[in-house]
Amino acid sequence: MNDTLQYLLSGNEAIALGCREAGVNLGSGYPGTPSTEILETIAKQAPEIYVQWSPNEKVGLEVAVGASASGARAISTQKHVGLNVAADPLMNVAYTGVGGGLLIVSADDPELHSSQNEQDNRHYARFAKIPMLEPASSQECKDYIAEGMALSEQYDTPVLFRVTTRISHSKGVVRAAEVKPHAVPGFKKRPDKWVMLPATGRARHHVVEERMQALTRLSESSSLNPIEWGDRRVGVITSGAAYVQTKEVLPEASVLKLGLSYPLPIEKIRAFAAEVDRLLVVEELDPFIEEQLRAAGISCEGKSATGLFGELTPGRLGGGLSRLGIIAQEQVATCSAEAQVTPRPPVMCAGCPHRSVFFDLKKHRGNVFGDIGCYTLGALPPLRTMDTCLDMGASLGMAIGSSKVSKDGRSTFAVIGDSTFLHSGMTGLLDAAYNQANITVIILDNRITAMTGGQEHPHTGHTLMGEEAPKVDFEQLVRALGIEHVTKVWNHDLAALDSAVSAAEAFEGPSVIIAEAPCALMPKRAHEQAYEVDTEACTACQRCARTGCPAITLAGLPAEDGRPQALIDPKVCTGCGLCAQVCCDHAIRHVPASENVEVVS
Repeated sequence: MNDTLQYLLSGNEAIALGCREAGVNLGSGYPGTPSTEILETIAKQAPEIYVQWSPNEKVGLEVAVGASASGARAISTQKHVGLNVAADPLMNVAYTGVGGGLLIVSADDPELHSSQNEQDNRHYARFAKIPMLEPASSQECKDYIAEGMALSEQYDTPVLFRVTTRISHSKGVVRAAEVKPHAVPGFKKRPDKWVMLPATGRARHHVVEERMQALTRLSESSSLNPIEWGDRRVGVITSGAAYVQTKEVLPEASVLKLGLSYPLPIEKIRAFAAEVDRLLVVEELDPFIEEQLRAAGISCEGKSATGLFGELTPGRLGGGLSRLGIIAQEQVATCSAEAQVTPRPPVMCAGCPHRSVFFDLKKHRGNVFGDIGCYTLGALPPLRTMDTCLDMGASLGMAIGSSKVSKDGRSTFAVIGDSTFLHSGMTGLLDAAYNQANITVIILDNRITAMTGGQEHPHTGHTLMGEEAPKVDFEQLVRALGIEHVTKVWNHDLAALDSAVSAAEAFEGPSVIIAEAPCALMPKRAHEQAYEVDTEACTACQRCARTGCPAITLAGLPAEDGRPQALIDPKVCTGCGLCAQVCCDHAIRHVPASENVEVVS
């Protein structure tokens, strides 16, 4: 490539291109929105880079650290909550330092577009005492990879590379540059650097503190922290996606844009503040920058305008600036010209194999501890069956804890997906076997990491790079962990599923049901013979609609009591047959073959 080539790329795609240009040798991680496409794009567009999905983010970061220790340039990717899982190696690699450059991507999710919390991972940079880069455009996403690798190697440090959903998924024009391969020298034995014992750890702590001083000096002079002079009545300190919103709402203001956003260039900010009449910090979520400025004695305003919740939009920022008197009230309407989108509640797909499990569990009226995945939608109407969702693998731990103290007489269930079980459910199941918890664990095996778009994992038989791989046998695995009562059942057979649940409830001690059926969408859309409602037999009991299948609507002819009959859209129906199995009137049948609608993937 050369710099005359330009592409329209999302931030994630641009990061992938940056990895290729910067000579990255290895990428590892675990899929999680909004970070997933980074490694997927590398696998498709840069086959010279080895990439892999690891079982979880902790292992993914450790793989990247091992590559870096061997002199390779490496990148570890995860969403913001994934970095919690990888926090143990993160804190220690801050002490060991690196060999080849090491970037740790944290894709944060303000507004919780696809997450269970809104945590601000900028704190991890300060916590671990490592530098942080925050790109504000697709071009910077690409360029900052090379900057980050150079920074990492020069200062012997991992670098936190923070993006947000808006940066990861928005598209912009990106200029390509020359690809510069990086040679890997191999691992060199240095126990004083790589073996974290108390004696070496104490010595490396001094290195960390000296490095922070050097990085602070760098931040003061770095071209990644430019000042854009404009109207000096208002000066803005900002970074990342918040910079984009600032330029939209305050295009004439003076701006100090932080690309190297930790450590902060306090003296540069102090000098900038002296040149403007009013200093404003524009940042999403926590007052990460604002609190550091106040601690340094620099007077500023911030959260009173931007608030603590959600991602900034021109409307939100404009409203806050109006309250502070920075812009006129009449300007807010212009800032707030945002599209009004009709709410569309999430729902399991037609033919989703998880639906039958929750429909059946509702009948058993137990306490259902849930997990992270498409099946989390089992907590929503009309199923309303899953009672908790905390973090990856928490279904088992919470179920164990509840079973040990609860006296309400209800059965205790833990529901967890196949990828999530391999991510962090195995230790929970080992705990259940070891401590003989009276719980029923249901592994929802849809044979893919579905929620994030269909990624491979150790049970799918393929790697991220498309190579064949061994498939974990769940039945052998759970028995090896100490579970004696194990049942495998086909999800779409409701009677067999119900029988398996009843038998597990009756068993004293931990039991596992492996409820298997492929995802209705991946690797290709499932479609068998569609179903239809026999209007002559339908009594409008509406039981089929209580499955929550999006192919079923209550828009048919009214029955004798005036309630509408169900209708099944043959273009949406995948032929899973759940509705026919729950119909008390036997009023749901296959569409005649001559009328069946063929759905093309």
